[in-house]
Amino acid sequence: MKHYLFSLLMLPLALTANAQEDSVTYKDYQHAESFLNYHTSKLVDGGNVRPNWITGDLFWMIDQKPSEKDFFIINPTKKSKVKAFDQVKLAAALAKATGKTIDAANLPFNEVAFSGDLKTVFFFNDGKSWRYEIKSNQLAPDLEQTVKAASNSTYRRRGAENGVVSPNGKLLAYLKEDNLWLRDLTSGTEKQLTFDGIKDFGYATDNAGWVHSDAAILRWSPDSKKIATFKQDQRAVGEMYLWTTNVGHPKLEAWKYPLVGDAHIPMITRVVIKVDEPKVITLQVAPDPHRATLSDNISSSGTFDDVDWSANELAFVSTSRDHKIEKFRIADANTGAVREVFQEVVPTQYESGQGAINWRYLAQTHEIIWYSERDNWGHLYLYDSETGKLKNKITEGDYVVTQLLKVDEKKRVLYFLATGKDAKNPYFEHFLKVDFDGKNLQDLTPETGNHQIIFTPSENYFVDNYSQPDVATVSSLKNLDGKLLINLAKTDISRLIASGWKAPTPVTLKAADGKTNIYGLIFTPTQMVAGKKYPVIDYIYPGPQGGSVGSWSFIASRGDHQALAELGFIVVVIEGTSNPLRSKSYHDMSYGNMSINTLPDQIAGIKQLAEKYPMDLDRVGIWGHSGGGFATACAMFTYPDFFKVGISESGNHDNRNYEDDWGERYDGLAENVDYAAQANQLYAKNLKGKLLLAHGLMDDNVPPSNTFLVVDALEKANKDYDLIVFPNSRHGYGAFGPYMMRRRWDYFVENLMGKKHPKEFPLKGTPLDRN
Repeated sequence: MKHYLFSLLMLPLALTANAQEDSVTYKDYQHAESFLNYHTSKLVDGGNVRPNWITGDLFWMIDQKPSEKDFFIINPTKKSKVKAFDQVKLAAALAKATGKTIDAANLPFNEVAFSGDLKTVFFFNDGKSWRYEIKSNQLAPDLEQTVKAASNSTYRRRGAENGVVSPNGKLLAYLKEDNLWLRDLTSGTEKQLTFDGIKDFGYATDNAGWVHSDAAILRWSPDSKKIATFKQDQRAVGEMYLWTTNVGHPKLEAWKYPLVGDAHIPMITRVVIKVDEPKVITLQVAPDPHRATLSDNISSSGTFDDVDWSANELAFVSTSRDHKIEKFRIADANTGAVREVFQEVVPTQYESGQGAINWRYLAQTHEIIWYSERDNWGHLYLYDSETGKLKNKITEGDYVVTQLLKVDEKKRVLYFLATGKDAKNPYFEHFLKVDFDGKNLQDLTPETGNHQIIFTPSENYFVDNYSQPDVATVSSLKNLDGKLLINLAKTDISRLIASGWKAPTPVTLKAADGKTNIYGLIFTPTQMVAGKKYPVIDYIYPGPQGGSVGSWSFIASRGDHQALAELGFIVVVIEGTSNPLRSKSYHDMSYGNMSINTLPDQIAGIKQLAEKYPMDLDRVGIWGHSGGGFATACAMFTYPDFFKVGISESGNHDNRNYEDDWGERYDGLAENVDYAAQANQLYAKNLKGKLLLAHGLMDDNVPPSNTFLVVDALEKANKDYDLIVFPNSRHGYGAFGPYMMRRRWDYFVENLMGKKHPKEFPLKGTPLDRN
């Protein structure tokens, strides 16, 4: 009896222990949340130096330390870094003026402005602008600066809506009812520049289908007298429809959205507008498809892409619908006459760089800097603009010129970013220079890491912020010979480390072919149990215009990768083949069949990692957003015995239902490609594991029909699935992003780990009904 009673007494304890083993607790979720950016970023002191220009190349910066922040003025010419002002004196003056205690080591503001003579500093505190005379230690509220700052802020917001300011700062060109208008920013007077723009056939209109706005797409001439733009014909283009969810009649959104294989896509007629007269000059060339050399939009650089002004000439590049033919042309801006200079034809798709358009027209020397991957690597070439003949190759070797940053025509030197020059990781960008004739190539940033460059206004110096995924940022000032002038700052992550944080581990693996090196990051729990095997989560974004890792610089939190690891998973992020920052043949590995989605590389990489890390290959999950959503569903349908749980967010599951330029660029024209064979819904019947689909019903990038095609196929195949919809959300879910993250945690915990999760854990930012 006593033994029986003892057993009964122990039963609740045993049940409690078992329940804890079978559950991931509320406290576990809190711990995981502490690894998200809004917690970790506060523990990073410093970071990339962002120069704040004063006059000329002079700039101020903050050097943030764990217990203090110091304001410095940097003078590149004098190679000096000096305290901007006496912080103790300023703190005392501010304390006297406000009646509050002010810590001199941590002044209560982060933004300041200096007078040109550096004798006066302005700053905001408690909604007021203050004027501080440094030498006399005099402080007073500055009403004029407060009003001016508020006015400038209002103006910037209004100007950014749809207008483009002229180079001389006096004029604003903007859209109004499909026509271009001009506002004099001094007098406020307005005048109409074009008169024949109509709906779907207007001037400078911004619509690529997947992205659209009221912004004016145009490029001012350097003398502010002319505008290069276009008249976009969308009249016969098919429409896309979305509608809101609300009480009462829904609001219908309808806009032109071309699809792969459509007979009609937007076409642009190029024009030059003389603003003084005003006069519209139509360039004497057939309309071009709405295409560009950099991406699937003609304004991805923030302005009108692929045009370059020079006095009364306008150089431009026309791109064919399938991105295989590029024509370099030069127009007379006064007459509209167009001269053909040369063309490049490629078997797959042409691109002019990575992150920047890398061609330039040099009118004074009658030369063109041209970008090509004709030798399997992205390089620069020098052409004669009069004859269209190649003069010489400028760069060469097994590396990729990603961004041409500066052209010194007088010294005939080019400055550019490139990948493939770092022995540790081919994705790390370095900053180099080379002569026009290809001689004297020099790496100006030989330090190991990913380098981010900011020129001073004169472009005679640059700030170099460099780091690695597991090494915090170091910032320095150099000249154009690569000479170190000033050590500006070093990011301090001591508080971050003390909190229990750890960096992801960079890994080098072999692709599915067993030969090609691929790279990635692995996130493991900070506290691992010896002998335990962990379920695996593979985060994927297959590109082909980018990749899963994204930035290779230091970031304290990369999404929720480490947070998921803290819940008891090993998370992998593998940069599969088809990334654009490697060779052309590497990038083209998925050309014509994007449904490859780097999945063979993902599986090969995970299997290799399992030889080193305690990974349970019977419990592998995968998730991704947009292209990653496409890849996730594809993984669950194509490799159902390897991937057991998937979360597919906002996927473009059938590229026939996505914007035309994406598929036609990376797969080819519809008449040459079997798009149906790549559509996820065709393989939905193969699902064996647990699949969660999610989509915003107001997604104007990837239309929600993409996900519902998969839903329809799953139901026809009698397959179970889970679905989350966000009735009024766009592509990224907006305010509901934290909700999606929490549901992602829950889904992997329940279905991949096989444990219970806390109910409705409130991640920061989750929309809650307060009524």
